[in-house]
Amino acid sequence: MNQGISFLDPKVLASISNLELRARTAVEGFLSGLHKSPHRGFSVEFADYRHYQPGDDIRHVDWKIYARSGKYFIKQYQDETNVHCHILLDCSASMGYGSDNLTKLEYGRTLASALSYFMFNQKDAVGLTTFDDKIREYLPTRYRRGHLIQILRALAQVNPGEGTDLARPISDLALGLSRKSLAIVISDLLDDEAAIFQGLQHLRFKGNDVIVFHIMDNAELTFPFERISEFEDSESHETVAVVPQAMREVYLGELEKFCGFYRKKCRGGGIDYCLLNTAEPLDIALSSYLSKRAKHY
Repeated sequence: MNQGISFLDPKVLASISNLELRARTAVEGFLSGLHKSPHRGFSVEFADYRHYQPGDDIRHVDWKIYARSGKYFIKQYQDETNVHCHILLDCSASMGYGSDNLTKLEYGRTLASALSYFMFNQKDAVGLTTFDDKIREYLPTRYRRGHLIQILRALAQVNPGEGTDLARPISDLALGLSRKSLAIVISDLLDDEAAIFQGLQHLRFKGNDVIVFHIMDNAELTFPFERISEFEDSESHETVAVVPQAMREVYLGELEKFCGFYRKKCRGGGIDYCLLNTAEPLDIALSSYLSKRAKHY
């Protein structure tokens, strides 16, 4: 594992209590994996990309990205950008689950802070909404001194809520976005699937580009349990005893249906969908964001 990727390890990042330092560490680690010198400080001069078009000067092709992805990206050296990005972070009770001392909410908080830091240093306007069954915190999309600190402070104070009604706050935010934005939803999507997708469609129909980062714990994805276990619903607190060997095949089948629903619906609705395992580094998520931004902006 190279130096850049190690600094994207979610456990390493979660051990950094200062959220701004955590975000900076994640972004610099990501950029050092893309660019020639891992010792350069953070710089926005090469942080903006678009897809290669016929007639572009090939001297501006980033060959390292081509080697990694097989796609041609052109470096842009712009001083100003006009991208408006709004991050929606799910803080419902189920996001408080973590099988290995790292909850889905902590992973999502780290991702949201890294994205905010990345966007702000590209001079993009950034906003934040945290929600469970309703909007808990709303910071409008802005690019100005002090706004990044406001966002990071809000993220640092997020705790798992009680109820879950993900569709309503997503739809409410869609109504509140006054101009076309890149909306980034960070959630485990554990609620009524049809209702959530309707909310995502509402965001998309308002003219926004949408990325969904579907956060799931490694244990939720692999069901590694061997002994008879008691599982507790994070919201109703009801418990049920389960024999893992008898349930594993059924559970994994239902999981595939669950993830497959969002994968298929999002693809058909023009929404980017990215499933993230909390045991994996953040570079997958940051690469997805960068690709989306390069493609549409």
